[in-house]
Amino acid sequence: MDRRHLLKLLGGGAAAAVVVAACGSSSKPSSSAATTPSTSGSTDTTTATTSSCTQIPEETAGPFPGDGSNGPDVLSMDGVVRKDITKSIGDASGTADGVPLTITFTVLDLAGGCTPLAGAAVYAWHCDRDGAYSMYSGTAENENNLRGVQETDRSGVASFTSIFPAAYSGRWPHVHFEVYESVDAATNGGAKLATSQIAIPEDICNTVYATAGYEQSVQNMQGLSLATDGVFSDGWTNELGTVSGTVDNNLTVKLAVPV
Repeated sequence: MDRRHLLKLLGGGAAAAVVVAACGSSSKPSSSAATTPSTSGSTDTTTATTSSCTQIPEETAGPFPGDGSNGPDVLSMDGVVRKDITKSIGDASGTADGVPLTITFTVLDLAGGCTPLAGAAVYAWHCDRDGAYSMYSGTAENENNLRGVQETDRSGVASFTSIFPAAYSGRWPHVHFEVYESVDAATNGGAKLATSQIAIPEDICNTVYATAGYEQSVQNMQGLSLATDGVFSDGWTNELGTVSGTVDNNLTVKLAVPV
């Protein structure tokens, strides 16, 4: 039984027995079965079939979640439900600089045969071009950009306009996200359906980091790999994003997220 339907069952006080058929295992694949990290072709992976659908692996939200679980809570702020997360909201006014990136999630209902899950919500966040997290780190401490919530449409898609995150010391380039049953659940302390991360393919990281402003990321990438990353080292197959577009035009990273 997946967590979304279990929450409904418990919350509704249903007396009848419920049988939930999930497609695929919920365990995280081992790194021995993973694909190579340098896969950034233009293949569209915004859909999944029941034969390949596997529950998104659970990962840490890290020390900078901004969801109220460790200090600041951007989810309670007016304006957090937005597509463009490059700008801060509220009293903050900073805009994140960097190579433009669209981040697209397709949330799928495991118990429903991996069909699109409409009306769910995705909270996404990541570091800036300097490797700092808004609300927590250095010059970004007084900002709240690169954080936002989107509701999934009838195709299960939630998309964000952002910038390409840095590679900072000790971590492979990534995007954090949490999935909730609804926008209301996301913005009012509701239970999470999933907490995970997108691993960004190596070759597009190297291409972006060759542009101005990402010089520190070039140095940091020299000591990083998916195989040794503290989060992705035990398997990244189901968390490796698919990239399309170019640095100069419509660069997008996509990930299917079965929950």
